Formats: sequence, structure tokens, C-alpha cells
Amino acid sequence: MRSRSEGWWAVAEARIGVIGGTGLYQMEGLKDVEEVFPDTPFGKPSDAIVTGTLGGVGVAFLPRHGRGHRFFPSEIPARANIYALKALGVERVISVSAVGSLREEIRPLDMVIPDQLIDRTMGRVSTFFGDGIAAHVGLAEPFCPVLREALYGGASRGGATAHPQGTYVVIEGPQFSTRAESRLYRSWGADVIGMTALPEAKLAREAEMCYATLACSTDYDCWHESETPVTVEMIVENLNRNTALSKAILGDVIPRISGNRDCPCGSALGNAIITARDQMPPDTRRRLALLIDKYIA
Repeated sequence: MRSRSEGWWAVAEARIGVIGGTGLYQMEGLKDVEEVFPDTPFGKPSDAIVTGTLGGVGVAFLPRHGRGHRFFPSEIPARANIYALKALGVERVISVSAVGSLREEIRPLDMVIPDQLIDRTMGRVSTFFGDGIAAHVGLAEPFCPVLREALYGGASRGGATAHPQGTYVVIEGPQFSTRAESRLYRSWGADVIGMTALPEAKLAREAEMCYATLACSTDYDCWHESETPVTVEMIVENLNRNTALSKAILGDVIPRISGNRDCPCGSALGNAIITARDQMPPDTRRRLALLIDKYIA
């Protein structure tokens, strides 16, 4: 494996990014593997990014929590993660994450492709903007519908019990929910619960990247009276059982989504930047150049 730390940002190597969650810290099957150790205007990402090809398609893989699971959800450097993938040329991001089920019909080991989000995080920085440049992207559909459809197809072909939609409530953590909270989220219509889809989805939209989540159900949180409340051991055990399936789904989907995009994700900033060009602070403009130059240059 080669490694590279200088000049990494100048080369667009990958069009597909994979962010691996708990239990998915590496990705087998990549050819022409190389590690990059980026630094970004928002700090360093969770770990080295592994680039390579899968089925002839350029892929960049990043373990969300770092190898060895060093970051809990609130500590994940999400802005650096998304920025680094963007700088490598990534246009589509597949997130793999563990979730708890809030519905009887979503059983442990099922796969869910969420279509909506509820944000219950606190204090996480969820935008690249600020410091003199304001932008407001649309988030009515927080996950790319085209990428979601591709993931659902891959999960179905892979033999998973897959659910094509669902509302994902994102909590701050690192603690799990109380029973009262779990029941409250069910009353809101949430289907799964986790800690990591935000701020990733918001940042990916600002970076004009397609984003979708392959959510692996591991437990019934703590609302289900006849099931044991969620524990770390339960999550890890079920994720280990699903790791091979998750990798097979990725191997099936990635070669199918390598073409040009036909969704609105790639122009999300088109009408979102509202700060007058002559009022943009030079330092902030330089920091955001990767995201905004095509609109203000």
C-alpha cells in the first residue's frame, strides 16, 4: 500500500465515497490501494482515507470513528471528513451505520434505507458556512433519492430484508435513549434511531454531494418490552453478523452508480449563497473555495 500526504487535494481520484460506521473499519476488494493523510481547513478527518478501485470505479473509504473506534459520535470531525472526500473528487457518499429499530416490523439484522431525518443533536457544527458567508441549502429531502434507490436495489439483490424508506432520528449520544425518549420518538413517527447521520447529511448537501445511508438494524432500542434494551455488545454482535452482507451490497451497488448524476444534489448551492460577493471576507472565501468558487469566481 502506498501512502501520500502532500498534494493529495490536487488529484480527483474517486467519485464514490464510503463512510464506514461501527464494525466497518476497512473495505476489502479494493485494487490499486493508496492511503492519503489529508489536512483540511476544518482539521484532519477521522483517519487516513483509503482510495482504490472497486469494479473499475474509483472509491474513497473513510472509517467514521477512526480505526480502533477512537471517536464517539459527538467527537467525529464531520466537516473535515466531508471536505476531504469532496477534495478527492467524490460526488456520491454512501454511509453505513448501525441503528436501533423503533418499529416491530424492522427486525434486528434488517437493512433500512432512510428517506427522512429528525435532528435531536446538540452542539454539533452542522455547516461549512458562517464567518461572513451565509448560505441556506434545501433539506426537504435530506437523502439523495437516486442513491437511495440504488442502495435498496443492492440490498434486495443481496438477499437482505430491506426497507426502502424510514425516518431516522439522530440523537446526540454517547448514551442510549431512556424508555420515555424511545417511546416519544415512536410517537413522532420515527422508524430508526442512531447517532451519526447528522451533521453528515447536512454537510454533504452543502458540498453538493449525493448522500444516502445503508442503516443496519441491530436492536429494538429500549421501547420493546419483550426485548432486552440495547447494549454495545448487542450492537457489535449483530453488526459482525451483517458486515459481510454490507460489504456485498457495496460491491454490488458501487459499479452501478459510477455514471453522471441526474439528481439535484450537484447544484444544491446554486441559489443558496446569499452574501454579497464584495462583502465576503477573504479568509472565509479561501476556506470555502472548494465549495463556492464555481458560483462566485
